[in-house]
Amino acid sequence: MTDRALSVVRAGALTTVQDLGRPGHAHLGVPRSGALDGPAAALVNRLVGNAPEAAVLETTLNGCTVRPRSAVTVAVGGAPCPVTVDGRPVAWGAAVRVPAGALLDVGAAISGVRSYVAVSGGIAVEPVLGSRSTDLLSGLGPPPLTDGAVLPLGQPAELHARVDVAPQPAPPAELVLRVTPGPRDDWFTPAAVHVFTSRLYSVSPASNRIGLRTEGPALERAVTSELPSEGVVLGAVQVPPDGRPVVFLADHPTTGGYPVIAVVRAADLPAAAQAVPGTPVRFVAVRRR
Repeated sequence: MTDRALSVVRAGALTTVQDLGRPGHAHLGVPRSGALDGPAAALVNRLVGNAPEAAVLETTLNGCTVRPRSAVTVAVGGAPCPVTVDGRPVAWGAAVRVPAGALLDVGAAISGVRSYVAVSGGIAVEPVLGSRSTDLLSGLGPPPLTDGAVLPLGQPAELHARVDVAPQPAPPAELVLRVTPGPRDDWFTPAAVHVFTSRLYSVSPASNRIGLRTEGPALERAVTSELPSEGVVLGAVQVPPDGRPVVFLADHPTTGGYPVIAVVRAADLPAAAQAVPGTPVRFVAVRRR
């Protein structure tokens, strides 16, 4: 019987298993989680013939190295990076055949932050609440990869997708986030609301899967009393006491006690996953639909 598994040789700075996430459990205090750059994860799955919900590896900055125990088809996308098989350069952003026992090395990101590795059959760790995603906030799902770990693989589809290579967007040189004001924009002075949508911020090195933190002008509050904890959603822009906006990403808490000045359009969040520290950030107000 074929041993369908990946052995982790080099786990990298932070490599996790991610799929479409586990939406619908916020009332239990469980975040959505899932791949931060959903379109990139979907594309590499398509390249290897997987279903959209198949689990992939999400790397952070310096990639990872794995060794399949049987021959597999892989694709690496998201943040551009060098990819080698047994030291031989192979294509990024395309389907590549990796023999059993060969060493697949996903190198450091040349630009962007997170690369995605799809393997034919998908990463078949045990699902939790319907998802195989690692949730760094709640601890649900498989732990982040460690050297020596072994990941089971599912069975590949009989029919391979008729896609060999596909264009992928470059990581953003400037992150433009469309925001709908509220629900707590009235907790800030009119001047602060103007600053929020007119001044330039930058991505903070303290950003992670929970939230994209920013550096820039502090936002002054008009209401200084304490806000009781209330539900928050993906893309919510919360403003902590230091006045610098934080954009909640996939592993965000489901409740928060700091005012939310606006909510980012979901379509703009994948780019936030690839914005390196120092990337300029602009918040652009749009009308409520």
